[in-house]
Amino acid sequence: MKPTTTAGRAGTLTALAVATGVFLAVIPGHRGWFDVGVYYGTVQHWTAGGALYDYTHPNSTMGFTYPPFAAVCMLPMALIGWHTAVAVSVTLSALAAAALLLWLVDPIARRHGWNRWFTFGVAGCLLGLLEPVRDTFSFGQVNLLLLALVLSDWWLLAGAGRGGAGSGRTIAGRDPSRYAGIGIGLAAAFKLTPAVFILYLLVTRRRRAALVATATAAGATLLGRLAAPQASHAFWTDLLWNTDRVGSLSYVSNQSLQGMIARLAPQVAGHALWGLAVLAVLALWAYRVHRAAAAGDELTGFALTGLTSCLISPITWIHHLVWVLPALVLLADAGLREPVGSGRRRRLLTAAGAGYVVLCSSVVWIWRFDTASVGGLLGGSTYLWITLGLLIALPVRPLPARPLRAGPLPPAGPADARRHERLTVSSEPGTR
Repeated sequence: MKPTTTAGRAGTLTALAVATGVFLAVIPGHRGWFDVGVYYGTVQHWTAGGALYDYTHPNSTMGFTYPPFAAVCMLPMALIGWHTAVAVSVTLSALAAAALLLWLVDPIARRHGWNRWFTFGVAGCLLGLLEPVRDTFSFGQVNLLLLALVLSDWWLLAGAGRGGAGSGRTIAGRDPSRYAGIGIGLAAAFKLTPAVFILYLLVTRRRRAALVATATAAGATLLGRLAAPQASHAFWTDLLWNTDRVGSLSYVSNQSLQGMIARLAPQVAGHALWGLAVLAVLALWAYRVHRAAAAGDELTGFALTGLTSCLISPITWIHHLVWVLPALVLLADAGLREPVGSGRRRRLLTAAGAGYVVLCSSVVWIWRFDTASVGGLLGGSTYLWITLGLLIALPVRPLPARPLRAGPLPPAGPADARRHERLTVSSEPGTR
């Protein structure tokens, strides 16, 4: 039974938060902020006069693997201590997670008249249980920040919740979509995989945003080259192509097409097979985003592109799978839009719930040492199959959910509720 009073909601949310905290504290697999340790050590080594890509984390062979622009962004780490660096990493990821929930979940709560702060709190607890999110925090990774950067461009293309083309409302007298592309460009310059979103902008004929993203990525990359010319030359001519520096392709945490192929046939290089698989996925992606664009469902187009980036990247560690998050939320949203009691509603919500539970389960690690068997092929690549299934079957919504203006929740009366729904839908940026 749903809590209906403020005290009931506060008590329920407190209990859920405590349970989530206990689970996160006792579950195996804490990563000890390994990646933020790599970033921190690299910056300290670089500012002390060492070569950017010569640093390796103590007791490992892992070093810095991002473009020089990423190291430039991390230079403030040279001014702070280790524990402060960890605190900053956790704080930035938490802020990015809050922005994602605001963009993805809050419009659903508003549409259904749910209590917004309670929904936000419950969604935050559920988000924290996802293995990709747990690992992002525990490693001190940047995935949530990059996802938030990319979705900020969706937010701008949708009208920033305050205006947009055809809405009659602007930011400082300007169409907010003119700034779209900056987030994607910065994310692509920081870590190459988000560059697929530039391709998305081109495929969906967002030419201005694609130009802004390309120019931003190029400018940021040039900044990295000016700051570290030798390191830039080494990265773009050699290190970029050396996947051994990142890790083993066949490692079970690699939930990409290339990872699955490497586990299936470790004695075969598999580059040709991987190339064919990538082309097939890109063809499917192009078809699906065209359908989303035709329906005006921009967010689903972004979600499908995030799924594709995970599939086609040579290495997609489990913590990279935060890019699956928008698709999971949209799958649940599609189910909630169906009539109560309908079979389609049950199927969509069951699929969303099952996908969520599996992505919380760490199930792929069962086959960590048995990746070549049939069980290893199916179970050891479970997250890959979820990602592929979402790319194939994520519904395109005929009336996309857009960020709504701040305002009161819909009234309880049926007539007033119908009037409120007409007004809020007509006020959504980009609605035609």
